Amino acid sequence: MNKKNIRIAGFTGSLRQGSYNKAALRAAGELMPDGSELEIVDLADLPFLNEDVEAAGVPVSVEAFKQKLGGADGVLIATPEYNYSIPPVLKNALDWASRGKEPPLYGKPLAIMSASPGMFGGARAQYHLRQVCVSLNLIPLNKPEVMIARANTKFSAEGVLEDERTRQAIKKLLEALVLSVRKSQEK
Repeated sequence: MNKKNIRIAGFTGSLRQGSYNKAALRAAGELMPDGSELEIVDLADLPFLNEDVEAAGVPVSVEAFKQKLGGADGVLIATPEYNYSIPPVLKNALDWASRGKEPPLYGKPLAIMSASPGMFGGARAQYHLRQVCVSLNLIPLNKPEVMIARANTKFSAEGVLEDERTRQAIKKLLEALVLSVRKSQEK
């Protein structure tokens, strides 16, 4: 039996060029299980959600973002932690994705990871993100959890993940996500 290639859309709430979360997404792209692929979606061009803008016509960047999400079988979010929560860039993207007649994230499996120079690895942001998932009907994996603490010691200056334990944790998360997608497709 030939299995369909699983497409995962990945994005982060960080716009910073040297973001550890962007680096974690790039590492995830290298660690995807056989029969799956990761497309990293850039959120930089999304305007802030404004119902006046939406009423005048959904911006092209938002439509493109929603199409990429709609075409994905699952989602991977790598979030930094800002003031114990998710960053506004990520919340804005999720808010845009929640709009319209057919929200593209509805019922999709989700894997979450976070990276931070702090000792909690973005854990508080992950828990806040899970609350947002309820409204979006995103289906987050409970395990494994990937919280990359002291990220500044795990990535090279060029943003390459050098820590083997972290690589293995991301790999297990991706395997669980692809398995969750496959199970959801069997229904």
